[in-house]
Formats: sequence, C-alpha cells, structure tokens
Amino acid sequence: MTDLYQSQRAMRQMRRQSMQRGVVAVLDVGSSKIACLVLRFDGSSRLSEDNSIGSLAGQSGFRVIGAATTRSRGVQFGEITAMQETERAIRTAVQAAQKMAEVRVDHVIACFSGANPRSYGLDAQVDLQGQVVTENEVARVLAACDVPEYGQGREVLHAQPVNFALDNRSGLSDPRGQLGQSLAVDMHMLTVDAAAVQNLVRCIKRCDLELAGIASSAYASGISALVEDEQELGAACVDMGGGSTSVSVFMKKHMIYTDAVRMGGDHVTSDISMGLGVPTAAAERIKTFCGGVHATGADDRDMIDIGGDTGDWEHDRRTVSRAELIGIMRPRVEEILEEVRARLDAAGFDQLPSQQIVLTGGSSQIMGLDGLASRILGQQVRLGRPLRVHGLPQSATGPGFSSAVGLSLFAANPQDEWWDFDMPNDRQSGGSIRRAVRWFKDNW
Repeated sequence: MTDLYQSQRAMRQMRRQSMQRGVVAVLDVGSSKIACLVLRFDGSSRLSEDNSIGSLAGQSGFRVIGAATTRSRGVQFGEITAMQETERAIRTAVQAAQKMAEVRVDHVIACFSGANPRSYGLDAQVDLQGQVVTENEVARVLAACDVPEYGQGREVLHAQPVNFALDNRSGLSDPRGQLGQSLAVDMHMLTVDAAAVQNLVRCIKRCDLELAGIASSAYASGISALVEDEQELGAACVDMGGGSTSVSVFMKKHMIYTDAVRMGGDHVTSDISMGLGVPTAAAERIKTFCGGVHATGADDRDMIDIGGDTGDWEHDRRTVSRAELIGIMRPRVEEILEEVRARLDAAGFDQLPSQQIVLTGGSSQIMGLDGLASRILGQQVRLGRPLRVHGLPQSATGPGFSSAVGLSLFAANPQDEWWDFDMPNDRQSGGSIRRAVRWFKDNW
C-alpha cells in the first residue's frame, strides 16, 4: 500500500511540474488503438492549490496542439500482453503527436481499461471538538477509513472522497474552513490487478517517457461523455472499446462505481470473420460500413459483396444479405449489453434518482445500438461523444476519443485523491466495506 501511495504522490508532483513547463501528453492505451494528445497549458490553467475538493474543470486552460492514433498491438482486453509491440505502438503515437505539436514531450498521463476493476465504498467519522476543518482534519478522516482486505496482487488506482458530512449536514463537496463537532466522509476506492498497472508503467518507461499520472479509462470516458447534469444527478457511462467494455457510474460529479466486461467490438468482428469465412480486416470493414443490430424486411434483399482472399474477384465473388450479417452481430452485442446490465444491477444503479445511460467508445457506432441498448438496459439511453475541447482536430471528436479527451480534462484538473493529503501514520487496514452506490440512498 505504501509503495503505491508514494508512487501516486510522486506522479501528482510530476504532473504539477510538467504543467508549470506548459506541455503534457495524454495517452489512451486501448485494445484496438492507442491515442495520444499533446496539451499546452496557458497560465490560467496552472494548478491552483486552493481547488475545492473534487471539482472538475471546464475545458478552459489548455488546448490540444498535437493528436495522433495508431493501431494498437500487444494489448488484449485492455491489458498489455506483448511488451515490445505495445512499446512500438506507443512510440509511434507519441512521436506523431509530437511532430504535429512541434514540441518534445517528456511527461505523459495514461489511462487503460481492463485489469479487473473492483469498486469499494468506505466511510469514516472523526471528532472535531468545534474546531475549523483544515487539510489536517480531512487527512485524519480519510486515514480513519477502514480499508478492506482487497487481496494479494491488487493495487489502489483511485481513492476519492465523494461526500463529506459536517455534523448533520451531508452532501458537502469541500468542508474546509467550516466549523463543526464531527466530520464524516464517504469514499470510493477502485482497485485493479497490480500486474496490469506495472506492465503499463514499465512500457511507458521503456519509451523514455515519465509517467505523470494514471487513471481508469472508464473514469476518463465518464468525465467527457456525460454532460454536467448527468454527472450531478446520476448516470452511467458505457464505453464500448475494441477489447473490453467499461462501465462507470457518476453521481454528484464523482465516479462512485466502475467495472469492466471483457468483451468489445473486436469480438463482434471475430464473429463476422468466422461466420462469413472472411479475413479479420474484411470483417472489420463489413461491420463498419454495413453492420447493424436491427433487421427490417428490406435487409433480406439488401446484398453485401464479400470478396474472398485469392485476389480473383470474378472467381471469389460472394454476397450475403444484410439480414444474415445482422443475425451474426446481434447475439454478441446482446451478450455484451446483458453483461453491462448485470454490472449495473450489482452496483444498485436503480437506486439513484436519475438513471440515464450514455453509450460511447468506438464500438458504440454500430447502427441501431441505442435502440437495442434501451430495450436490454431498460433505461433512457443516448449516444455520447466527448466534450469539445479547444484545438481538438475534427478526426478526434468521435466517440472513440471519449477516454483521451476525458484524460485531458483529468490532467487539467484532477479530483482530489487520498494521496493529495498528508496522511497520519496510524492508518488502519482491514474492516468494513459497503456497496459502492449504497450511501447515496442514505445520504442524499
């Protein structure tokens, strides 16, 4: 615990330094693509030390001056499986973004999906004896949280205070400067497989880059694809990537739950490839241009050309009806959405005052997906694109860039975490743990 605590604090320090220099890169390491954005910060965005706890910045303060993507290699289910291939892909993306930005970048902030995320709800209370709440009292109440035994080989990726209560007043985002007798906190803690994080850290170091921050891509996607009202009132962001589908739940502008399904758009492509007997590249093309999940009568007559692989077009020429293609795609998309529904049910999503669901990520662009999703998930569903940020090229405004854009917002103004406070040494561990969403029913 201490190692990670120290390394997270060191990363936060490095992030501050890189922002003072004015340039930082964000890197979204996905299963189908690796995206890199280079951000330039102007003076107004330099980190003000008196940020209120957990406030998310608007888009002001930075502009995107370089952007590049490359096909991801060596990453499966959002986790690195072949170090050299991933290293080469990261180098390619970073170098191309640097070239466009005409500036060299030393520091990157990275996000990734997968790694078996698990959410915990922690809480604690301390006596104040009528004194004013300062940084020290916040540190003391965070340190008093009972940390569950989250198991060998796991690391804490995020540990964010999501609600403070002073005496009987709950729902405070920042209690500092106020008087009271007792201070309570609710915290969301996210743990992931340590090996997945360590591989990513090692891979970035091998690219001669310094890691100035690390985040869950489910969190980053939620920041950029959910509008402010959704983040405030309660919404889930479902980020459908190539190798995995991330689920995050937001409330009162904080992420309060996250999970991942180890399936994504690549599995749909693979089903098409096997079902039609075509190479993966052809299956991807057919999925993108002709695919869908909702068949109508016209789709029986709508024929799609699928060439074979001998190169002799006349000899190879085959056609398949669009209805048949939809018949191959739909079962897998339904399976992914059923898994998402199971995750949301486990989180107690139906207890939140608002239950908006936003689909984003590259694989959310399948025709008819929103209709199928609202049937399976039983809620209002909309398709979400990332927020517009200053200088973002048109090519990076699609749903596939939600994580990268969200990571830019996270870099500009991260929410407070455990490691931002000087924690007392008498930290406890092992103790009570609550379902990550449940406190909202009690407190708001």
